[in-house]
Amino acid sequence: MPATTEPNAQGRIAGRRPVAVVDIGSNSVRLVIYEGNARALTMLFNEKVLSGLGKGIAQTNRLDDRSVASALAALRRFRKLIDQSDVEEVYPLATAAAREATNGPDFVRAAEEAIGVPIRILSGHDEAFYAAQGVAAGFHAPNGIVGDLGGGSLELVDIANGTIGQGLTLPLGGLRLQDLSGNDIAKARAIADSHVAGCGMTGSAEGRPFFAVGGTWRNLAKLHMEQRRYPLHVMHGYEIPAAEMASFLDQVMRGDPDRIPGIAAVSKPRRALLAFGAVALQAVIRHLKPAHVAISALGVREGFLHTLLSEEERRKDPLIEAAHEFAVLRSRSPRHSEELVRFCQRTFETLGIEETPYEERLRHAAVLVSDVGWRAHPDYRGTQSLSMLAHASFEAIDHAGRGYLGLASYYRHEGDFERTGMPEIERLVGARLLEKARVLAALFRVAYILTASMPGILDRLRWRQDPRGGFTLLLPKDLAGLISDKPVARLEQFAKVVDRRLRLDVA
Repeated sequence: MPATTEPNAQGRIAGRRPVAVVDIGSNSVRLVIYEGNARALTMLFNEKVLSGLGKGIAQTNRLDDRSVASALAALRRFRKLIDQSDVEEVYPLATAAAREATNGPDFVRAAEEAIGVPIRILSGHDEAFYAAQGVAAGFHAPNGIVGDLGGGSLELVDIANGTIGQGLTLPLGGLRLQDLSGNDIAKARAIADSHVAGCGMTGSAEGRPFFAVGGTWRNLAKLHMEQRRYPLHVMHGYEIPAAEMASFLDQVMRGDPDRIPGIAAVSKPRRALLAFGAVALQAVIRHLKPAHVAISALGVREGFLHTLLSEEERRKDPLIEAAHEFAVLRSRSPRHSEELVRFCQRTFETLGIEETPYEERLRHAAVLVSDVGWRAHPDYRGTQSLSMLAHASFEAIDHAGRGYLGLASYYRHEGDFERTGMPEIERLVGARLLEKARVLAALFRVAYILTASMPGILDRLRWRQDPRGGFTLLLPKDLAGLISDKPVARLEQFAKVVDRRLRLDVA
């Protein structure tokens, strides 16, 4: 029997109905079930099967029988999981292998019977467009070149100022490149260089990022992360300078994949295509000349769902939306979180604390999620909040921003701004953003001690500039009893952090 939404399942956003995307690619067949189609997507379930539909297609123009059997078995399983999960809408999408093979139509008919709904066959331009939409969904105001590497093809498209250019598709997918080259890396490099050099996009990424989409490229990034001993194991938004990435790719192409340092981080079935994914990315870096490579965990699937949203929904900031949801699901009072947003905004404006638009946006998100660790043991609220927020499934935030969100809550709970349990995160954040996290945490400590984390007080507090210098935080007369040594000490701590003269008094 299919599951129904449980009224007491308070770990999920009320009123959302699951949607599913089935991605029938040249290398993998994947089912992703999302909590609902919203500006900030959350996965309920994710499973892939490496069927290898595109294997050998460059020579035979046919889908391999064993690969077809594997894919159909996966699709039949996915149908059962979809029914079990009470999915409202199912969107099966098929890419290069299904559209190009001579027996592709026969496979699609069998696949539609297995999954139970019509399958949409994407053209190369469709793949490029939806990959770019995925980047638009997952990054804040992206401006660069999007590349989506599948098993059969590589799609490239320019995205700038919300405008998605005309995409193009190249026959440089990992499986296809392996087949075309006869598993010869030198030949594969020549093939990739020829196609990318002649695609008309030479130098188009200069001074801009290249947004890398696709499982093989994500696994390359995972390997790079492992070799660097990078402190934050989150793929989305991971950035590598182009020159550093090019050197790393050379190492991957030269070595035995099973002997590369850190290779244990990559599953064995994925290792065979790493070198060919490196070849394709090396050609992109050489000819498009990006400043850095940014890894996107969102691609065609998320981009397709993004296009189904209303224009009003697409304009929302996914980071702020996700932070709102986190507050609803985990904080003691979501309404208090909203009041705290307004109180912090008034405080920063009144005290003249300077912020860039980037920092202001991060502050908004950090305030919303500042109470998500309250259920932890008091001795561990700081470290658990830091880990939870730095690793949360947030979109449209870089890794420094993740560290800022976590550290603001960490400092708030610990009360000690000079040490953390994760010093490597502080180095990731940088000096300026680190100082902003300390300022916000010190203000949190004032607000929470005055409110017991409950709504109804912060909107009644006002700042007054004193004639002789400094500022006074004024409480209404009926709240005068809240003033005692502890809130005064917290305000003094905040005053020291922001280098201002501050007092607490009754209006």
